[in-house]
Amino acid sequence: MVEFNKLAAGVVIRRLRKERKLSQEVFSGLAGMARSHLAMIEVGTKQPNFETIWRISNTFEMSPHKLVKLIEEEARDDCEERR
Repeated sequence: MVEFNKLAAGVVIRRLRKERKLSQEVFSGLAGMARSHLAMIEVGTKQPNFETIWRISNTFEMSPHKLVKLIEEEARDDCEERR
């Protein structure tokens, strides 16, 4: 079981966004969400709900389960690094 890590989603989303060379402003517009909402997700002060995961994954042109898998892997890696 993967331990909950409230920062993992933001780390993955920010990494994917930067790999695609998209600003928060551009990406949030493509995803149909406020830039401030995206910023809060990326720094870990807000957790994305399923609808937000859906919007973000569609903007990355990937399925939601692929994005969730990447978030789980980030959480697992972070947990192992802390041991």
